[in-house]
Amino acid sequence: MPLVRISLRRGKSSAHIAALRNGIYQAMRESFNVPENDRFILVSQHDANEFDYDPNYLGIARSDDLVIVQITCNSGRTVEQKQALYRRIAENFSVDPGLRTEDVFVNLVEVAKENWSFGNGVAQYA
Repeated sequence: MPLVRISLRRGKSSAHIAALRNGIYQAMRESFNVPENDRFILVSQHDANEFDYDPNYLGIARSDDLVIVQITCNSGRTVEQKQALYRRIAENFSVDPGLRTEDVFVNLVEVAKENWSFGNGVAQYA
């Protein structure tokens, strides 16, 4: 059950936002063993003064088109699965909505399965 948070500068079109959501979901399905319909994605757009980043950290030239993706997920996936996910998200975003791969920042937050409740006050995975 990944919970995805996408942050970017304000001003992108609905089609751009939809491409981000769809690209992440597709990447998770293909490389991260996420089941069908396990789709929980939040998008936050920020004014320029609310979106701070270093344009050259680690020698990666970022632009104001930077998209920051944070995925909270169950722990237990391999390094190879994580690398495949990062790569696939960047590839998907480069195709649609046309982002540079340098502008795709991904962070995983791994938690134990008992840390989720999908509703009804029940820890369904515990």
